[in-house]
Amino acid sequence: MENLAKLAITNGGNIYPLIIPSKLTNGTGLMNPSILEYNNKIIVNLRHVNYTFYHSEAKLFQHQYGPLTYVHPENDIHLRTFNYYLELDQSFNITRYNLVDTSLFDTYEPLWEFIGLEDARLVCWDNKLYMTGVRRDTTTNGQGRMELSEIEINEDGVKEISRVRIEAPRDKNSYCEKNWMPFLDKPYHYIKWSNPTEVVKVDVSNGTSETIFDGQFVPAPTDFRGGSQVSSYKNGYIAIIHEVDLFNSEVGRKDAVYRHRFALWDNNFQLIKYSQPFSLMDGHVEFATGMIIKDDNFLITFGFQDNAAYLLQIPQILVDNLL
Repeated sequence: MENLAKLAITNGGNIYPLIIPSKLTNGTGLMNPSILEYNNKIIVNLRHVNYTFYHSEAKLFQHQYGPLTYVHPENDIHLRTFNYYLELDQSFNITRYNLVDTSLFDTYEPLWEFIGLEDARLVCWDNKLYMTGVRRDTTTNGQGRMELSEIEINEDGVKEISRVRIEAPRDKNSYCEKNWMPFLDKPYHYIKWSNPTEVVKVDVSNGTSETIFDGQFVPAPTDFRGGSQVSSYKNGYIAIIHEVDLFNSEVGRKDAVYRHRFALWDNNFQLIKYSQPFSLMDGHVEFATGMIIKDDNFLITFGFQDNAAYLLQIPQILVDNLL
């Protein structure tokens, strides 16, 4: 299925761009937002990167380095991530935006070319507000680990006040742990793998994790990867997952096509249903990193081509039909 946004809009949904002033970003990419209902407000974590991404969808106007190209500032070829905290009103207009201040913990010289907390999902666990995503700048080989960053909101801004790096539950030497999907109402629990499902629990006091559930493999056409947070739904759990086809173009350069699915687990964490794959806005490079359920609608936040961020409102009955 192509273009979930179009399907949603023609069935009573809507779509809203998430934009902050370009003077804050120098016009480079906004992407991969995460959404949460917190203290009776809709809040969003919006990822900003220091590059502009170009993807030749029809392969007609390719760069000499291929159809997929990152355009960096001339004096900085690192991939830097910054995170902005947003508050939205009931019409999904942005009423507040603050750069998350990470100065208490970013006191070291980054050791890898990917810098910052990437694709952070928002959760509230034990009355603490967290961003949880992957960081790769603490080792010389770019080893990625999920982190939990508690943030504090006050009138003057938003500040990171604690940071915990999470070790993998089994293979301590695994290279890149990313896209673990946090449960919204099950503190410190994640779906680490979607199929076969692996659920892990994190001990925030020491940054360790343990596998508490290993599910059975469900026959599926592709490798299901992580996406949004995990919400309780219909006596089980629901999330958006993604799959990606990575390949070389006809000139031997990197290319990719991303697709998403809704996935449903029972209350024992066994995967029981998944939808057909879909695009979000008919692009090849898209990524959904947030989803909550509010007022009989799913609110899905996603990035498009690493250059734009959106909130999609889709009626719950439509999601049920897709499943």
